[in-house]
Amino acid sequence: CFGFPLSIFFIVVNEFCERFSYYGMRAVLTLYFKNFLKWEDNFSTAIYHTFAALCYLTPILGAIIADSWLGKFKTIVYLSIIYAIGQVVLSVGSISDLTDYNHDGSSDAIALNIALSVIGLILIAFGTGGIKPCVSAFGGDQFEDDQERQRSIFFSLYYLSINAGSLISTIVTPILKATECGIHSKQQCYPLAFGVPAILMAVALVVFIMGSKMYKKVKPQGNVILEVSKCVGFAIKNRFRHRSKEFPKREHWLDWASEKYDKRLIAQTKMVLKVLFLYIPLPMFWALFDQQGSRWTLQATAMNGDFGFHVQPDQMQTANALLIVIMVPTVNYLVYPLIEKCKINFTPLKRMTVGMFLGSLAFVAAALVQVQIDKAYPVFPAAGQTQIKLINLGVAPATVQFQPQLQNVSVGPNEETGYMAFETSKLQSLHIISASQNKTELLEVLEGHRYTLAFKWNLTEINSNLIWDNITSKPEGANNRIRFINNFASTVRVTMDDEDFGELDPLSASNYTIVLGFFFFRAYTINVSTPLTYCTVASKKFGYGSAYTISVDHCTENKLNITYFEDIAPNTVHMAWQFPQYFLLTCAEILFSVTGLEFSYSQAPSNMKSVLQAGWLLTVAVGNIVVLIVAGASILDKQWAEYVMFAALLLVVCIIFAIMASFYTYVDPNEIEAKFSEEEKEEDKKDRDDNEKEAEADSRM
Repeated sequence: CFGFPLSIFFIVVNEFCERFSYYGMRAVLTLYFKNFLKWEDNFSTAIYHTFAALCYLTPILGAIIADSWLGKFKTIVYLSIIYAIGQVVLSVGSISDLTDYNHDGSSDAIALNIALSVIGLILIAFGTGGIKPCVSAFGGDQFEDDQERQRSIFFSLYYLSINAGSLISTIVTPILKATECGIHSKQQCYPLAFGVPAILMAVALVVFIMGSKMYKKVKPQGNVILEVSKCVGFAIKNRFRHRSKEFPKREHWLDWASEKYDKRLIAQTKMVLKVLFLYIPLPMFWALFDQQGSRWTLQATAMNGDFGFHVQPDQMQTANALLIVIMVPTVNYLVYPLIEKCKINFTPLKRMTVGMFLGSLAFVAAALVQVQIDKAYPVFPAAGQTQIKLINLGVAPATVQFQPQLQNVSVGPNEETGYMAFETSKLQSLHIISASQNKTELLEVLEGHRYTLAFKWNLTEINSNLIWDNITSKPEGANNRIRFINNFASTVRVTMDDEDFGELDPLSASNYTIVLGFFFFRAYTINVSTPLTYCTVASKKFGYGSAYTISVDHCTENKLNITYFEDIAPNTVHMAWQFPQYFLLTCAEILFSVTGLEFSYSQAPSNMKSVLQAGWLLTVAVGNIVVLIVAGASILDKQWAEYVMFAALLLVVCIIFAIMASFYTYVDPNEIEAKFSEEEKEEDKKDRDDNEKEAEADSRM
């Protein structure tokens, strides 16, 4: 079809569906750990990076299985089945109703959800990692030797399908997650967010199998990774056997493998090890890069995502994919040519060094954003403390004295104070003075909790109510927590849209309820009804991450009068402030990752490229292991400090890499291979000449 083997279209569609499945699932994974499985931030981050590390360790296993036993086609099919099963298991594990036996909206056997989720992720890691080195190589196998142009176009389409799948899924799955679903209670729909990627993985498998009869299937021919490993192992073992001084030294330690392996393989292995040595510092870059899906997503949950339309925290990862599409051609066709015209020798290793430096700057930018977020973050009670806020719902000013002689606070009519912290053991009572009335309130409070004291002077006495504020953290993303307090003289029923807050006695408050604003921020309709009246009013737009106590005061011609008391301020730092760090990290990725692969392939023999690919993927795995160790240890209690630490570590590694790179000598593998080919031809010619002479001598006899 248009000069291409028809089979490659099945492979491209398969790759699009598989990447949609993988990146769609991974986009919501960190928030799934935190919000559904109720893991804290550090543990969620550690498990996320454990999964990512496993995804990049298993490609080596997949390559060995494909090249040594099953072949690429069977390996892809069998591991894709495991992959699809893993997606289904993960989706089932995210169903809250599965273990919600008492129908209260929370899991009663969360261990089952965790077990299913972990099993699903392990199967996915083996599936996606195992097929990673096989699919692109299998696509390349479909072309003849004289189809270089078509093969090049195929790889462009192949990588386009990867970016398209990841970009679309990273936009779509957070939206699916944000919808509400459930049999007994409505909550974020993780089964749908994981279920759609599971369906796409099943489609990928079916599409791939449909093209079975059209594929060119190359039989397993042995794995070069195993050959190189055996060669290196034999050289080390042989050198150890001949470690005494009576054996003469050899030019290179790998030359000790010459007793068993030919010179060409030894020379090729030397070239590969020379490049792999440069890989040693590289994991630190990936330790920072892969935090887009963990730490940076968690950072976005504390930011304002109102762009005129709602952006989910996990959708910010699309910034990287979008910038890649824009920046790759810009860098290749504008930046590099300009640098070349300026006669600057911007070698691949120099590009990688600059990429590391930009990655470090990206985390400095993330730290600066985090500092601004932390400034606006509410302070909750420390150990041994209790916080109390005062709300004066009356028409007269008041003074509140905390006993014994702790603090005097003045509160105007229909006003509030901020939360005030007291040592719980010293807080005994408070005395309220308003107009000509006064009242003493005994306090029975618990340490580590917040309370609101609502009071009101009503001519003859002061009424008050100490309310426990059952909120211990700032709402995340577009979530807001809303409660109502009744400032009427009689009992009222309060509703907001379809949410019923129940009947409230005078000065009593409802529980906090999560108000979701997913696709746009609209006004809600607040209704108050009594046996004699019914009045309504439109709410304000609550923003992101806020908590409000709304006082329903009185009705005027069926219009409800209300007062907002801000318990937790909405997020003030906009998600757009993450764009600089994403821009810097994307530029770093282009300079580091794209150039690194190009450099590696240019410095390795043609039959050794899979070894370097395995080594490259291994650096990604080790980088993720670095993050999970840091997150697990949790040595820093401030997130901005952790960002600065990672930035400093990468800067140090950048300097080390620059020094190592300065000693590297570029080689042309084709020249070296051509030299060996010439030597082999000469040896073959010499052997033929010797055989001919022997045959001639035999004939004379």
